[in-house]
This record gives sequence, structure tokens and C-alpha cells, in this order.
Amino acid sequence: MANVDIRIRKVEALATPDELYTQFPVDEATSESIHQTRQTVNDIIQGRDRRLLAIVGPCSLHDPVAAIDYAKKLKVLSSEIEDEMFVVMRTYFEKPRTVAGWKGLILDPKMDGSYDIGGGIALARSLLLEIVKLGLPVGCEVLDPIIPQYIDELMSWSSIGARTTESQIHRNLASGLSVAVGFKNSTSGDLVSAVNAIKSAYQPASFIGMDGKGASAIFRTTGNDCCHLILRGGDQSPNYYEDDVESARILLEKEGLVPAIIVDCSHSNSRKNYERQKRVLRSIIDQVCWGEKSIRGFMLESNLLPGCQKIPSDLSNLKYGVSVTDACIGWDETQRIVLHACELLRKARLEGGSVQPL
Repeated sequence: MANVDIRIRKVEALATPDELYTQFPVDEATSESIHQTRQTVNDIIQGRDRRLLAIVGPCSLHDPVAAIDYAKKLKVLSSEIEDEMFVVMRTYFEKPRTVAGWKGLILDPKMDGSYDIGGGIALARSLLLEIVKLGLPVGCEVLDPIIPQYIDELMSWSSIGARTTESQIHRNLASGLSVAVGFKNSTSGDLVSAVNAIKSAYQPASFIGMDGKGASAIFRTTGNDCCHLILRGGDQSPNYYEDDVESARILLEKEGLVPAIIVDCSHSNSRKNYERQKRVLRSIIDQVCWGEKSIRGFMLESNLLPGCQKIPSDLSNLKYGVSVTDACIGWDETQRIVLHACELLRKARLEGGSVQPL
């Protein structure tokens, strides 16, 4: 009897990336649009474009219909603020879990513990494709190192979460991703692991992965010069205040890195209270108006309706447009605070005017 896979109950075939490319192809016009939005994101991170990167969207996507509804609203808003902000829709499909909980649309699209991963990957790709065809760039958190093979060509930005920033596998993966990558500081609030991750991802690397045909392959990367720091707060306190941003900028500069910082308005920066996200955004805009150039953008957790909900046993009881993971601000609040933040930026740029509270 072979002493392998003794705890594997079943092995199932999975469609290859090439097969999903054929099923959900990217046309030439969409491909060119993604290329341009990636360049814009890179220019903002590198400081060549003065605008702020606004990464806005649900904590996680679970309902494709609601996701498209949200994307259409966000596309309209993005055109109204494009002189000061470049909007990327937050399209997160994978949820890291410390112990238990729903792991996201890719792993469990039916939200019933059946783990139809093949269906989840196909659904994620088709949903991203529909969003980018609206002319709205998308950004994803990268968790499973195989998943980017299925969706990498659709993304314009990505992030590595606080729990995986220290992972060498994810640092190597980031060095080869086709998009800018933000590394979050650790859940303790420590910045060193994220800064080390940025330094590591800047360098060429080699890692084992799966190619388009589904075969194991060695990937050798060029390194990624558009990696940056995401401040998301820590266990003890937020880290979006002026002194925190200044310390982060000095640390990046000391290490010879581009001082590019994105501030997460949620998580520990909002003390896990979604209604406090506007306070964080207000501080970010205030700092930018007063000349802090290292802040290259912000993240908002936003959905059609505010708050969150538990996943019911009867999925027909799910509330439309409400998060099933972290609580989010609703669309009306999103639109109000983003438009006002944009007006403050315009005023500061044109008149040097004072900052008014959100």
C-alpha cells in the first residue's frame, strides 16, 4: 500500500487556465483598456501621475448581480472625479481565515460548504471580464498562488494581505505579477515585514507554479518595481495619522524604496467600525492637501447597502447588496464622501484653500 495522499479523500480535475481563456476570452479593445489602466496605476504608484488611487468596493463579492449593479454606479462616479482620483474597483474573491468562515466566491461560490472551486474560478473570471468591459479597472487580493493564472490578465492592481505578507511564496509571486502590488503591514501594526516584502518582490525570483496548460512549471521573474506599502492599522492602534505616514515614508526612503503608500480606511484603521472610514479618508485628504506626496491612494470598503449580514442557511433570505464578510459603508455614503474629498483636493490644488470636514 502506497504511503501517499493518506488524508486525501478525493482528487478532482480542474479546467486549465487556457481552457478558461477560451471560454471567457478578452477581446482586443478590452485588452488595450486593461493595458492603459495598468499603466495609469503604475504611474500613480511611481509618482508620475499626481492623482490618488481610489480602490473602492465590497469587502468581498458573493453576488454577481449585485457586483455588476455596484460596478455600474462606481463607473459613473469614477468619471466625475477622474481629474483628482483614479478609481479601481475592489473585487476580492478569496478570504483568508484564521480559523473558520466563508472562504470566498472562488473556493465556495454556492456558499454552502460544497467548495465548487472549478465553478468559482469560472464565475470569478466571467465577473471580472464583465466589469472591465464597463471600462472599470479591477483589483484583487492574491491568496492562492495558482489563481492568478486564471485572472491575472484582467487585473490592474493587486494586494497581498496582512497574514500573507511574510510568506516568501507570495513575495516571489508578487515579483512576477503583471500589475502593481500593495503589501499590507502585519496585523500587529509592524511595518518591517511589509517593507521587506517590497524589497524582496523588487528582485527577480523563481518559483514553481502551473502554466496555461495546467502543467507544473518553473516561473522566473523580472522583479516588480511597482510594489508599495498599504497601511491598515494594527492590533493596538490605527496608523493613518500624519506621524504614522511620515514614519512609514522615512522607513521606505531609508531602504531605498519608492515612498509609495496607500491607506486602508477600513480594518484596524477604522477600529473595525465601518462608519469610521470617513474619518480616515478625511485625514488622508487633509495630509495630501498639506503636501504629503507619499500617499498615493486609499481603500474604502463599500457596498450597495451599509453593514453586513451572516450567511443564512436558506440563501433566499440573503439581503441584496449587503456584505457577508466585513461591514461596509453604503453607496450613498460612498458617493457623498468621495465626491466631497475630490472637491477638497480641487480646492487645495487650485486655491490653496482650507480643508473642511467630511
